[in-house]
Formats: sequence, C-alpha cells, structure tokens
Amino acid sequence: MLAVLDIGTSKVVAIVGTPPQNGSSEIVAVGSCPSRGMKKGMVVNIEEMVESIKRAVEEAELMADCKVSSVYVGVAGHHIKSLNCHGVASIRDGEVTAADIERAVETAKAIQIATDQQVLHVLTRDFMIDGERGIKDPVGMSGYRLEATVHLITGGVHPIQNIIKCVKRCGLEVNRVVVESIASNLSVLTPDERELGICLVDIGGGTTDIAVFTRGAIVHSAVIPVAGDHVTNDIAVSLRTPTKNAEEIKLKYGCAMRRLAGADEVIQVPGLSRDLKTAKLRRQSLAEIIEPRYEEIFSLVRRELIKHHFDEAVVSGVVLTGGSSRLEGCAELAEGIFNMPVRVGCPSVGGSFATLFRNPIYATGVGLLYYAVETSTSGTDKPRRSHGIKRSWGNLRAWLKEHF
Repeated sequence: MLAVLDIGTSKVVAIVGTPPQNGSSEIVAVGSCPSRGMKKGMVVNIEEMVESIKRAVEEAELMADCKVSSVYVGVAGHHIKSLNCHGVASIRDGEVTAADIERAVETAKAIQIATDQQVLHVLTRDFMIDGERGIKDPVGMSGYRLEATVHLITGGVHPIQNIIKCVKRCGLEVNRVVVESIASNLSVLTPDERELGICLVDIGGGTTDIAVFTRGAIVHSAVIPVAGDHVTNDIAVSLRTPTKNAEEIKLKYGCAMRRLAGADEVIQVPGLSRDLKTAKLRRQSLAEIIEPRYEEIFSLVRRELIKHHFDEAVVSGVVLTGGSSRLEGCAELAEGIFNMPVRVGCPSVGGSFATLFRNPIYATGVGLLYYAVETSTSGTDKPRRSHGIKRSWGNLRAWLKEHF
C-alpha cells in the first residue's frame, strides 16, 4: 500500500492505493478537504494548511483502516521552473554501460541554478552516440562519445520547505516531492500521445501547469498563474455573490462557450446578504462571464508553445485535465484557439469504482500513485494496514455516495 498527497490551491486529496496489477492500480481509500492556507501553489498560512492536510489524511486512514506514516507529495506554483541541459561523457570500454549514462547525466545537470531554486526532477530526453541522434536506451551500444539531453525541473527552496514543514507537522514523512504536471501525465496520457507529440494542460485552482512531450519524453514545462480561481472570482464580482456561491454556480451551471449554453436556461444566483433575494440569470449570461477567462488561459498556453517553437509540426494535440477542465465547452473552446485536436484527460484506475474515479479532478492524485509505484523499492514508505481490502472498499463506497 502507498499513500500520496495532492496539495492544491482549492483542495487537498489524500489517496491510498495498491500497486498496479495487470496494468491497473486499485485505489482503496481517498480523503478530501478544501485547501485553506494556499494561494497559487504557495503556503500563505501554515496553521490552516496543516489542518487541511490532517483532515484529508484522517479521512483516508479511516476509510482504509490503516495508519499513514509517509506520503509522496504533489506540488505546483509559479516558483516551478524548467530548462533543457546537455551533458557529455566518454565511453570508457567502447560499449555503453549504466555508469557511462550516469556520468553523462551528471554532467548535464551540473549547471548553475539560482540560489533560491532546488532540483526536483532530472528527466532524460534522449542520447547521442558519436553524433547519432535519437537514441532512447544506449546500454550495450558501441562508440566513443556519449551525449545526454535532460529536462531539469526546479522549485523554489522556501515554497518547497514550507509545504514539507506542513506535512511533517501532521506527523508524516515526505518520501518525494513531485511536480504535479509530471504526476498528471502518468494518469491521463497514452504512450502514443507522448511519442507523437502532445501538450498537457493541467488547469487547477491557482495555476495552470503545462508539459510538452515529444518522442516519448518531456521537452518543456511551464506554469501560468491564471486558473480556475480567477473564473470563480470573475463570477463573484460580476454577479455580486459570495465566492462560495460563485464556485458552486461555476461547477453546476458553468459553460466555457456562450453558444453551447441553452438560450432558455435560467439559474438562481444568491445575493451578498440575507436580505437580498436570489436573482434570476440566463445561463448564456453566465457563460459570457466565464468564456473570456478561459480564452485568456488557452491564449497564454498557446503563446508559451509558440515562444518555444512547439507548433503543429511538433505538437499533434492538447489534453486538458485538472478540476477546472470539467466545464462544458472547455475542449471545444480550446480547439478553436489551438487549432488542433483537444480532449479532456481523465485518470484510469482499476477496481470496482473505476468509472467514478474517471474525473480530471483526480488526475494528479492518481498520477502520484503511479509515480509512487514506479519509484518505491521497499516497504518502509508504506502505510500499515490492519484489515482486508473488502472493508476498505465498503468505506470507499460510503465516501463516494456522500460526495457524489
């Protein structure tokens, strides 16, 4: 059993799951709590953040009847940076070994980064032997000179330390800090998409994370500080309704394209005070508030792709995921802006409740579970379980009934 923690701007999700069997991973417990103390991926109130994490983890522990002692933690925010690096090493015995690859990668990442940044991921893109490009696995190949291209992702030292501090104050150890776009890609992208060229756009509450993949490897990542919370704020200001009500209106009636909203559909909008009666609003009018903000998000993503020369010849499509990608018309609006195929990516999990977890809001959480399975090598980072899986599924059924 493995435990992961998706700490977002709008929610904290704790997931306990089993390693994949026959290509699928079974989720046996999930806990969720509104995220308080976070803004755009940054901790702004430690006490509130600790309380949110505790509640999410306790809910998962109760459901799975286990004690979580350590977690893999997903992080995001505009402090996340990335760059591509190049390293060279001689092939000592005329045939590439794992040691040669390690030396090439070490030279690639031995670059100077800002003192307020720390390395989070070193992701190998491809290799070159004696000028021959596009090699994925050079082990055993003959040559004299090995070159490696890696994608380096860094995060702000203090923002990462603050998140780790919050997790530790909950009595948990951090196995690994994982950038959320790296986790999400594991749960929503297919190997063919990564090979042909795809742009993953993870629209969360505080930030929109971008990850571009070509030839099976990540080649670019970035963070845009505009996301779902901005849409909620636009609704709250325009309709003069509390933020909580604005979020509910967005999720229940929101549409990202005005022409897709029914002309005869009317919704009720609560006022700012108890004395004010609810007002009636056409759903098309609500869409007119939402559409410009989503246009801005997708235009900023497109600008990022153009800036780094990822045109239609490199990227064949876009996959949207994250909680703010659930709105009706989101994919249709994005297709018009990117001028390429767009789909909404949902995680794929096994088990009795697989269909209920096919929701983009769980893309990062499920991706973290896959990441944990791939990187864990011992049982020291796993929660202790005291009862069988049948009881866990019973608890999970009750949780899903309550939340859905």
